[in-house]
Amino acid sequence: MATIDIQIPDIGDFDEVTVIEVLVKAGDSIQADQSLLTVESDKASMEIPSSHAGVVKALKVKLGDKVKQGTVVLSLEAGGAAAAPVLEPKQAPAPAAPAQAASEKIASAAAAFNGSADLDCDLLVLGAGPGGYSAAFRAADLGLKVVLVERYATLGGVCLNVGCIPSKALLHVAAVMDEVKHFASLGVSFAEPTVDINKLRTHKEKVVGKLTGGLAAMAKMRKVTTVRGIGQFVGANHLQVDETAGAQGQEKTGKSQTIAFKTCIIAAGSQAVRLPFMPDDPRVVDSTGALALKEVPKRMLILGGGIIGLEMGTVYSTLGARLDVVEMMDGLMQGADRDLVKIWQKMNAPRFDNIMLKTKTVGAKATKAGIEVTFAAAEEGGTAPAPQTYDLVLQAVGRTPNGKKLGAEKAGVSVSDRGFIPVDIQMRTNVPHIFAIGDIVGQPMLAHKAVHEAHVAAEVIAGELQGNKELASAAFNARVIPSVAYTDPEVAWVGLTEDQAKAQGIKVKKGLFPWNASGRAIANGRDEGVTKLLFDDSPEAHGHGKILGGGMVGTHAGDMIGEIALAIEMGADAVDIGKTIHPHPTLGESIGMAAEVAHGSCTDLPPVRK
Repeated sequence: MATIDIQIPDIGDFDEVTVIEVLVKAGDSIQADQSLLTVESDKASMEIPSSHAGVVKALKVKLGDKVKQGTVVLSLEAGGAAAAPVLEPKQAPAPAAPAQAASEKIASAAAAFNGSADLDCDLLVLGAGPGGYSAAFRAADLGLKVVLVERYATLGGVCLNVGCIPSKALLHVAAVMDEVKHFASLGVSFAEPTVDINKLRTHKEKVVGKLTGGLAAMAKMRKVTTVRGIGQFVGANHLQVDETAGAQGQEKTGKSQTIAFKTCIIAAGSQAVRLPFMPDDPRVVDSTGALALKEVPKRMLILGGGIIGLEMGTVYSTLGARLDVVEMMDGLMQGADRDLVKIWQKMNAPRFDNIMLKTKTVGAKATKAGIEVTFAAAEEGGTAPAPQTYDLVLQAVGRTPNGKKLGAEKAGVSVSDRGFIPVDIQMRTNVPHIFAIGDIVGQPMLAHKAVHEAHVAAEVIAGELQGNKELASAAFNARVIPSVAYTDPEVAWVGLTEDQAKAQGIKVKKGLFPWNASGRAIANGRDEGVTKLLFDDSPEAHGHGKILGGGMVGTHAGDMIGEIALAIEMGADAVDIGKTIHPHPTLGESIGMAAEVAHGSCTDLPPVRK
């Protein structure tokens, strides 16, 4: 029998992720595409499938290990009939006769639908989040007849309704409240703020309503037909939609209709992970529940030290809550460089009573006094805090894709054990006329990634239906995808981090510009930040000094990280960025100055000792 090393496949923008669950053991018999590990980045988790069938000979990784593309997961004893490698995310399909193989798979896996359809369309989009509505609108602009299916009353998905947008509305209020606290030292004093929680909630809802209402209007302008309900595939070219009502989008009215489609884009997103031992109690919430802002607790526990939990913690802390956070890993905000997180943590230390690292939550029960939570050490030999009681517990331990909830098997679409749908670089599933985008196709689970994937899928479909070769050749080939924590201060990064460079043995030249030398940051009274750029400095000079990554911590970091992303996409070097004239005085000019530091030509810092 042959021995095969199973490796971590392409995991997109995240060069290094953490093993949070090992799903197999030595001696187990596994199938091709069976999940072996669960890994986690800063915002969500994903599964690593096996490319072959066989018997596990030896595991090569353990819980807590950091892995990257090419890391050996396990050795497998494969028989003569071992399965061929499966199509990995972001891997283009083989050029040889894909249509015949795909057709055979559809014929064997897809259900036959013999009923009649109530609607028909060129393109059906399942899910109206940022990816879904962008796909629908782009396809309609290109002349296709489009139907958009969404279970909620309004378009926009999690991001607009119960995610990105409402959280930013509240974070803005929190940032202003925190900002005015510093003005007394400048000679400007304000009275202690009083918060009307009902008015604040109404403000958040108005922000959401303005955006979702705008989407409905744009759908109408583009003649996109919107259908409310939960969609389930009943065949390779048919979707049954059970009509829903109510704010949560789960209550079925009993009415249903069937939609026939030539092509389909699955944009059904993800949902927050709920720990099975947490009690069903209104004092235990996910991010959606936290954004409902029913009241401000005295003591709040954040389960998970990632971006989502820390953003919501910022809001509740400013409104008066005391925070604890528990995280299995050895630091908060995994994914960002530790030097950036260190600055954030120093600024935010007053918000927290306890930051419990290398600690996991193992139990919880509802009592009259609150939610009593029990902890354990995440590593053998570690110590665990005593049980604590909280008024509110926020579960922010990642999101899981909705791939298993769509009846995708009836359309012949391959779905992994964990609910992800593998796609190629054109966002095409194993079924040639069905595409998938957004959270459901894997990391990173970010709205801005989904929008770009949406445009690719819509253009490929329009190109193929209309015989436009240029559109049909569209592909998702972004080099980098930026990440932002909209806390105070904000933390943003894109491309290669310094930690990743060290782990991969990549030699880089660093340009670090501290904001205590920025006139604008000093004038703003917010000079705690830094801007860092990393340039290729390998001995072979194969990168020609091009920028590989960058990050910043400070106010409005998220508004500026796009320039660094553009520089990476364009292959800029330190001279290109440094000689680009940035307006003065701005926070953005710190990017140009960081490039000058790397080049050795910065005159806004003391000279480097020789």
